[in-house]
Amino acid sequence: MSVIAHDAGAPPRRLPLPEFVAMLAFLFATVAFSIDAMLPALPDIAAELTPDNVNRAQLILTSFMAGMGIGTLFAGPISDAMGRKPAIYLGAAVYIAATVAAIFANSIEFLLAARFVQGLGAAAPRIVGLALIRDLYAGREMARISSFVMMVFILIPALAPSIGAGIIWFSGWHGVFVAFILFALIGSGWLGLRQEETLPPAARRPLRLGTLISAAREVLSDGQVMLCTLVLTLGFGQMFGLLSSAQQLFGETYGKGESFPAWFAAMALLSGLGTLLNATFVMRFGMRRIAKWAYVMQTCVSAVMLALTVADALPDSLRFPAFFFWAVSVFFMAGVTFGNLNALALQRMGHIAGMAASIIAALSTIAATLIAAPVGLLYNGTAIPAMTATLVCSALAWVLMKRLRD
Repeated sequence: MSVIAHDAGAPPRRLPLPEFVAMLAFLFATVAFSIDAMLPALPDIAAELTPDNVNRAQLILTSFMAGMGIGTLFAGPISDAMGRKPAIYLGAAVYIAATVAAIFANSIEFLLAARFVQGLGAAAPRIVGLALIRDLYAGREMARISSFVMMVFILIPALAPSIGAGIIWFSGWHGVFVAFILFALIGSGWLGLRQEETLPPAARRPLRLGTLISAAREVLSDGQVMLCTLVLTLGFGQMFGLLSSAQQLFGETYGKGESFPAWFAAMALLSGLGTLLNATFVMRFGMRRIAKWAYVMQTCVSAVMLALTVADALPDSLRFPAFFFWAVSVFFMAGVTFGNLNALALQRMGHIAGMAASIIAALSTIAATLIAAPVGLLYNGTAIPAMTATLVCSALAWVLMKRLRD
């Protein structure tokens, strides 16, 4: 695998690939752990802080996503100016401070505000980690490395609900936030001890308004980047929509509340096969082709499942297995597509990787939150809202993929 050299200075020493993948997966997983470990806590939080409207507890997830979407606007440009490692440290500090505030939350409004700020900080490891990969790899190689990272990354959200449930049993829902602090300290410490800075001072871009506007204009005027961003929005939107309703769907709709962490872990692990398949075949078939067929598959699966659910055509014994298969397919689609779409978007943006990653993630995350929040609030005791959103998003993504180039 070749290393993409910077315009100035020699490329940094690379970590052994397994450690590099594991470290980046851990940093990326700050976001997933902050979402998935909260899922078992939602019923307790709803009962304590918003008993009159339990659906409002789902906003704990979407407020974090909204904060993350805003934070991505700043994380990339800061990393282009300061370097990758200092930007991640800054994000970790914001994340930890907000998490401390959340521990002492005594109202749903205060908790939502803390989660929003927590999302601002969590944007740094997600966005800057992606720019760090782009500093070293490009094109299909970047897609392959990203797939390896996602494959390891899947293990953390797979275990997160079980970890969250165990912490809640021991110390209540406030204790989950203590685990978030430890998670952030481990990730930033690993980065600090083992990874060299990948953006040398000579390649940095100062935080000047003119420079930022020029870089943003370059990103926003690139049709390929904007198409990838729109497809990512649709992909994130359907996945976040399912996540926002997951605890209620498993617990209330299908009666799997007590075993929800185990089912969620199985779902995440099975969907991890998507990242393995992508890492295996992306060099042969290309990023665009694989992503396009993933959305074709998701459109067909969701159309069939929605029709069967609306018609109430499934016998009782098959309702949950069919739902579980569909839920796995949604996450499988994410594993096959997200790394490829990010690599496609950043192919020509290596010189402003931080800014490009920020704009792509900000637009896709904020817009995806606007899709996911209504889906969660429309939960009506069935999977119909989530399935409808997935069908529409995947079909639109399929159409848009025809205009992308590999």
